[in-house]
Amino acid sequence: MRMNWENLLEMSLLHDEVREINPNRPNYAQDYDRLVFSLPFRRLANKTQVHPLYAHDHIHHRLIHSIETSSVGRSLGIEVGHWLETQGEIAEGQRHVLSGVVQAACIAHDIGNPPFGHSGEDAMGAWFAARFAEGHSFFDAVQVADRTEFEKFEGNAQGFRLISRLEMYRNEGGMRLSHAVLGAFTKYPALAEVSEKAKARDKEKTYKGLTKFGLFRSEYDLFERVAERCGLLVEQGDEGRWWRRHPAVFLVEAADDICYNILDLEDAYVTGDLSEMRVKELLGALFAGDNQDLSGKDVTYYRARAIGAAIHACVAAFKQNYEAIMTGHFSASLISKSDVSAQFAKIEATAHSQIFTAPRKTKLEVTGRNILHAVLTGLLPIYEELGAQNWDVLALSAYHRQLAAAADIDLRDVVDEYTALHSLTDFVSGMTDRYAVRVHAMIAGQMG
Repeated sequence: MRMNWENLLEMSLLHDEVREINPNRPNYAQDYDRLVFSLPFRRLANKTQVHPLYAHDHIHHRLIHSIETSSVGRSLGIEVGHWLETQGEIAEGQRHVLSGVVQAACIAHDIGNPPFGHSGEDAMGAWFAARFAEGHSFFDAVQVADRTEFEKFEGNAQGFRLISRLEMYRNEGGMRLSHAVLGAFTKYPALAEVSEKAKARDKEKTYKGLTKFGLFRSEYDLFERVAERCGLLVEQGDEGRWWRRHPAVFLVEAADDICYNILDLEDAYVTGDLSEMRVKELLGALFAGDNQDLSGKDVTYYRARAIGAAIHACVAAFKQNYEAIMTGHFSASLISKSDVSAQFAKIEATAHSQIFTAPRKTKLEVTGRNILHAVLTGLLPIYEELGAQNWDVLALSAYHRQLAAAADIDLRDVVDEYTALHSLTDFVSGMTDRYAVRVHAMIAGQMG
């Protein structure tokens, strides 16, 4: 079986498929606009990329990272799209559709991530794992198959929930994005239970799209619709049902890989974690061999050249692995199969040894973890009482109604323990770094 671009670039909208497409404003452009003007996207301006609660104005936060990633994604999409046109794989002019789809998926790729960066995901997961291990009756009521959604909380799945259900048209398609953009957004088209079973069977040979999970059970039926409209290849095995990746996912992933690896180096130079010489050495290796005089060039020049070289290498890798991508058998990142894979491996090794372990960063990550644990612990009694009151919000005690209102917690759709825990994670993952600090202070009675 082979996927085809006519289906993969499906422009009909989730939950609004009959709307006539405006030729002067294609749906992928509308998707991009809806994402950019959404509140969850705006909140990314105060969410950590790498350095939590950092005062330096030149350090990346998630909003800037998302914009930069969408720019690189657009370039990848237009170059690959042009090649697909020359190969007769898509119609003339469709390169702009592919580019727009990748750009929109890129702008949304971090929209579901919690405060304090990836350490925030780990902190939330650890808190839930501890609660399930305690054997509390409230947590025991959640099906075993669903517990991994919380114990290994995943921002990718939260992002799909946000854009397909919670934001704008709540429970009616969410932001009602095009099926193509939703397909390109979903890097891990599987439930948590399916991903865990696949990795337990053979972690080293696990399909790339199963190495994490990108869907909660609550949104499974929504992605089924996306997969059907885009013609994604479905698999049914001992681990359960899942899908092969949308080919555009590899371009979205490449854009993210390019930006965070290269821009983390630039941030490390700004913060003093890496010397200018070391940053130039690592970035220069990506475009070495062009014999250009680099004397007097600053780090920003090296960064720009490095991004350009990485884009070119990923486009070449997409072409070289095209048939495997279209049949769903490609199971790697484009970066790892490109001519610059060794250089990126050195960048990643440097980041892990010298950037991610910087003392100030690790201290703030510990602070962030403690804040999130305290917020989760402080808000849990609202849901416990709600369950005891048969999920009747009006029956909540005055204090818990007041606390929910003060924190602006959305209790709609809470009808059992599973939906209650998702309401809790919706709130906590949606907080910015600064708002998390304020909510923590409010719960602790320390508001100034």
